[in-house]
Amino acid sequence: MSEARQIEAAIYERLSKVIDPELGRSVTDLGMIVAINADAIETKDASQSYDVTVHVELTVEGCPLSQTITNQINGAVSSYPDATLIPHIEVSSMSKDKLTNLVEGLKAERKHNPFTKPGSKTRIFAIASGKGGVGKSSVTANLAATFAALGYKTAAIDADIYGFSLPKLFGVHTQPTNLNGMLMPVTAWGVKLISIGMFAGADRAILWRGPRLQRSLEQFLSDVWWDNPDVLLLDLAPGTGDMAISVAQTLPNAEMVIITTPQPSASDVAVRSGLVALQVPTTVRGVVENMSYFDHRGERLEIFGHGGGQRVSEQLTHALGTEIPLLVQLPLQPEIREVGEAGRPAVLDADGALSDSPLAASFANLARQLMKQPQPMQSAQ
Repeated sequence: MSEARQIEAAIYERLSKVIDPELGRSVTDLGMIVAINADAIETKDASQSYDVTVHVELTVEGCPLSQTITNQINGAVSSYPDATLIPHIEVSSMSKDKLTNLVEGLKAERKHNPFTKPGSKTRIFAIASGKGGVGKSSVTANLAATFAALGYKTAAIDADIYGFSLPKLFGVHTQPTNLNGMLMPVTAWGVKLISIGMFAGADRAILWRGPRLQRSLEQFLSDVWWDNPDVLLLDLAPGTGDMAISVAQTLPNAEMVIITTPQPSASDVAVRSGLVALQVPTTVRGVVENMSYFDHRGERLEIFGHGGGQRVSEQLTHALGTEIPLLVQLPLQPEIREVGEAGRPAVLDADGALSDSPLAASFANLARQLMKQPQPMQSAQ
């Protein structure tokens, strides 16, 4: 084998480590590397130099992550140690037939809802509340960002169809890429996201009833390429309506986290969300008390009262016959709203790492508590 052919083979091997950030597979496995051509360059000294042209076919024209992929390919070629290689990347898009075959192969691997298949390791946490206004979506966003910052492959579904807010909290203004009928979730702050709020017309009032709500959840689960995340969070609509029941039925391995605030008007209603577990198969993992207190010049002010999270914990423990702990008490902090509405979860710094704030420490502790518990056994599907 000539040296040029050896270089081509070596570069192909290196490219097998380049991962498509949306599909989570190597560009070679996905058939994106069409050809590699290495041509020797005449030099005046004894050094070995080659022009290396890599022909790449992206899944769709105008792929939003094309620059990321080409940068990784350039890096893989340039890092070759045994000769000086000058990379050239020629980019095109797959033919319709090739893309169809690729998508059908990926869909065949999943066979509908991938989170209930035997052996799934994804931890699914459904974030629920009895009423609106308790900061459920803010908790979901910050918890998801915390999981991602701790190194977990994290995904989140905005299952609050009527009151979606995750796109705004993550600063998302783009739509998911439609890959021949399979959607690529939008990634922001390390979290893969999907929400009805990402689609055209989502600013209008949504008037959906039970069957269509359940179908929307099924589509979010089966028609989106999630690539086996470690953690999936669902931001549920408040109360015990159709979507909460659909989640319990569609994802029997989901673990429910109940959000409340300290005052009785919130905690009494929050108990009802946990009592769903008496009627449909789901595990209640614990209670989060949000807006527990406000630190003002060294004084801790309990603006919304005291003890709501503990009351929910005790009542659910008694009703369900198993320990439902109060997992954490989160403070009332204006930064959560201010930073969140600007499109960055408040637990993160501007570089996307966990900040050194007490709030970030509280969410990190919550994330570790949730992952420490054993994963529920899946029911037969």
